[in-house]
Amino acid sequence: MAKLIPAAERIIRARKLIQQARDLPVPPEGGRSDFSYVANVKDLLRQARDFVKFISMTPSASAEIKEEIKRIYQEAEQADGELLR
Repeated sequence: MAKLIPAAERIIRARKLIQQARDLPVPPEGGRSDFSYVANVKDLLRQARDFVKFISMTPSASAEIKEEIKRIYQEAEQADGELLR
């Protein structure tokens, strides 16, 4: 059986994944259009979104947690724009 991860831990892990995407080195030969770089960034940001995707739908999610989740989605979109455009 899978181990349940509390919402607070999921938010922390999602932020770490977004930071990992930001910390990925841009390849010198392909730049930001390198397929491998784009795939890695998109994968890390997808994982971050997936970590918090269903938290807001749970009955125990407070308004504060829901605001944190909105910020996670905004951070992921901002990182996507900064890193890939």
